Amino acid sequence: MTYRVRNIGIAVALAAVAALLTSFYVTSYKRHVQSGQDQVTVYVAKQDIQQGTTGGEAAKMLTTQNVAKRTVVPGAITKPDQLTGFVATQPTLQGEQVTTRRFSTVSRNGVRAELTGTDRAMQLSGDETQLLAGTLQTGDHVDLVATLACGGNGNNDCVFTRVVLRNLKVLQAPNAPSGPNAKLTSNQDSNVMLKMTDSQSQKFQHVLSSDDHDSTATWHLVLRPVAHDADSPESITTAWTIFRDGLSPAWLKRYLHALKGGN
Repeated sequence: MTYRVRNIGIAVALAAVAALLTSFYVTSYKRHVQSGQDQVTVYVAKQDIQQGTTGGEAAKMLTTQNVAKRTVVPGAITKPDQLTGFVATQPTLQGEQVTTRRFSTVSRNGVRAELTGTDRAMQLSGDETQLLAGTLQTGDHVDLVATLACGGNGNNDCVFTRVVLRNLKVLQAPNAPSGPNAKLTSNQDSNVMLKMTDSQSQKFQHVLSSDDHDSTATWHLVLRPVAHDADSPESITTAWTIFRDGLSPAWLKRYLHALKGGN
C-alpha cells in the first residue's frame, strides 16, 4: 500500500466517523426537542392566590393544565399537598403555574400566617390573673368574660356580667411569672396576643375602655377545653339572677316580702 492510498483510507475513515457523530448529534437533538414538546400536567391557579394565603386554602384554588414539558417553571408542584404547612409569600395570578418558590413555611411568617380575611391580631395587657399567666399557652382558646355597667360611670343599679366573646385563639401567650415569689400572685401587667375578627376587636376594645373609665367594670380571660369544648346558652348575670337562682317561688315571695318590711 502506497503512502497516498493510506492517507486516502485515513481520510475516508475520519469522514465516516464524522458522519456518525453528526448523525448521533442530530438524533440526540431531535429527541431533546421532542422531549421538550411532550405534554405534562401541572397545577395552575384557577383564581388569584393572594400573599398570606395558607397552603391548605391555596390547594383549593388549583386546577390542572397540560403544558409542554420545557415550559414547566422551577419548583412547580406535582400534587396539592406539597403546599401543606406553607403560606404564600408572593401572589400567584390566575392561570400561572403554582410553584413552591412563592411559598414558605408557616413558622417563618409567624403571626401573619394565622391571619386571613377578617382575622385580626390584637395585643392587650392585663394583670397576670386576668391573662392566666403561667397557665395560658400559645394555641389555646379562651373566652372573654366581663362585668359592665348598663349606663357606665359606675351605675350600680344596672351592672351585669356575661361572656362577651368566645373561642379566641391565643397567638402569643403571656410570660409565666418568674422570680422568687413566682408562686404568689404578683398581678404585674403582662401581655397576650389574641386572634379575633375585626368586629370582635371592636367589642374587646369597648370592654377595655370601660375597664379604664368605670370602677365597676372588670374582665378576665377564661380557658376553654382543649378538646370537646361546648358553650352554654347565652345569658347575663346580675345581683338579682344570683339572688333568685335555685330558689323556689315560695322562698322568693317570702324574701321579697321581708325586703318590703313585712314580717
